Amino acid sequence: MPSKLSKVQKHVTKKKGSKINSLHENSRDAKRLRNAGARDDRVARLGAVREKANRQWLERVFFLQDRLPDTLHPLDVEAIQALITEFLKRNDKEIEQLKAERRVGRPPSTRFTMLEQEKKVEGKEYESGFWVPNLRDEETLTRLDGWKGDWISLANLRFLRVDAGGLVKESQFPPRGAS
Repeated sequence: MPSKLSKVQKHVTKKKGSKINSLHENSRDAKRLRNAGARDDRVARLGAVREKANRQWLERVFFLQDRLPDTLHPLDVEAIQALITEFLKRNDKEIEQLKAERRVGRPPSTRFTMLEQEKKVEGKEYESGFWVPNLRDEETLTRLDGWKGDWISLANLRFLRVDAGGLVKESQFPPRGAS
């Protein structure tokens, strides 16, 4: 049975002709049209939720891709930690600006609260192991340099967890917990 609304509409139009708008409310074709429309809405909504959940990881990889050296050579742990620290401080100017703009006695703005919370969560992640592409591997570096920004092609990269103490562990894609 076709599941996309456009396919169902096409099928019903072929069958009924131009009478698609005059279907009986509880007819089989009307039910198929309602179910297909509901499915399309559900799929679109779930896709948007999934994209929103993956956005933080994509932003992180974009940031690191943007700061790759011109000559691709493996980085040591200290250089990776410096990149992570730079990533963690990326919103500090905006946080300071929002803090300065806030009047005395007023509650913090939603944006300020979100940035503070994001900074705290990422700081805790860095203490336990920050998820990054393996910048110590030449093959991963070349793949990261050619990465076009799509989620699915991240599966071709290797990943690490680097903590604040310099401990490095292999990780997996997609990131789950402290993998």
